[in-house]
Amino acid sequence: MPAFICETCGSQFTPSPEPPASCPICGDERQYVRPGGQTWTTLDELARAHFNCYQQHEPGLIGVGTVPEFAIGQRALILRPPGGNILWDCISFIDAATIELVKGFGGLSAIAISHPHYYSSMVEWSRAFGGIPIHLHAADQRWIMRPDSSVHLWDGETLKLLPDVTLIRGGGHFPGGTMLHWAKGAGSRGVLCSSDIATVTTDRKFLSFMRSYPNLIPLSAKQVSGIAAALAPFDYDAIYGHYFDRVIATGGKQILEVSVKRYIAAIGGAYDNE
Repeated sequence: MPAFICETCGSQFTPSPEPPASCPICGDERQYVRPGGQTWTTLDELARAHFNCYQQHEPGLIGVGTVPEFAIGQRALILRPPGGNILWDCISFIDAATIELVKGFGGLSAIAISHPHYYSSMVEWSRAFGGIPIHLHAADQRWIMRPDSSVHLWDGETLKLLPDVTLIRGGGHFPGGTMLHWAKGAGSRGVLCSSDIATVTTDRKFLSFMRSYPNLIPLSAKQVSGIAAALAPFDYDAIYGHYFDRVIATGGKQILEVSVKRYIAAIGGAYDNE
């Protein structure tokens, strides 16, 4: 039976004879259903017109994304710290070429994902590399559309995957919204993989925060302050968002502090007289 994939958010569902009646992730106010209604695809169908591309952002950090763009269009990151390669976030499309290339530099030892919009084909990725664990925050458990024994739910505020790699619950976008800190990244200056929990803006000079990006629902000052508080104990210089070009190469920790203040001032009326 095929494992159907939502064409809007890219989430893969448990194999079934027919497509699901709806996609709960897209039915939520943080996402959307296209005007023409819910549509579905499969990995076999995607393979007819798609392939994955790669970009080395820095030593030990490789981006992987699908061309032409599919669903939300995010790219995933492959971190290569001592102790095992980690896939951060996920994309829907995976094929034999992707598996062979990733195995060529050591395969994967674990997957960690920021929030349900990027769960995508996480089970396919896990199985392709031997059933490796998928680390998801327990607060977002209800959004798992394809349950599997490879899914490991974690609770609390942080989870150390390796001595220099830590998952951080920031909340905000989703209750379990997670970011990844790599202490040895960026030449040991520290890397924050923020996904869109704290999204790198288009000008790459700031970060911003939303409950829903497509539907333009902002976060509250309390939620944004909570993200900042969760990150306060960690040092980092570079920040990687969820697209290939959403990268802040240096000054990331200071930029986050400035961005939080700017955001809270803006929703508090700072621009009312402009």
